[in-house]
Amino acid sequence: MKGLTGRGAPLLGLLLVLGAPSAEARVRLGETLPAHPWQSAAREVVVVYTHDCGDLGPLWRDLLASGLPVRAVNAEDVPAPAPGGLTPWRGEDATTFARQLRIGEYPAVLLVNEGRILNAWEGTFAGKLD
Repeated sequence: MKGLTGRGAPLLGLLLVLGAPSAEARVRLGETLPAHPWQSAAREVVVVYTHDCGDLGPLWRDLLASGLPVRAVNAEDVPAPAPGGLTPWRGEDATTFARQLRIGEYPAVLLVNEGRILNAWEGTFAGKLD
């Protein structure tokens, strides 16, 4: 299967790295994203994280290499950086967004297709997109 994103890692690779949703994940597949400040793309990745997630460098690198638009949501009121080129959404509305999604563990990565959650992954990132 050739890359569905047009460049970078194929969508299938992204799905395989993120894996199946955890049985403990509370994010519901197929639901639409709550209100957010960005213009949605056909396919996109939404990363919801907090200041205490540790080093997310490898996760950011691999997600940015997917070729999909990446949206950074810095929830829970303590500013934390996102990689260069991404402006994180912060503040009360970002935290409300995370809570409406029922994020169980940060970071959370959502693969979104036409506004609907296709796959959700929460917790420690140990995969690699190659």
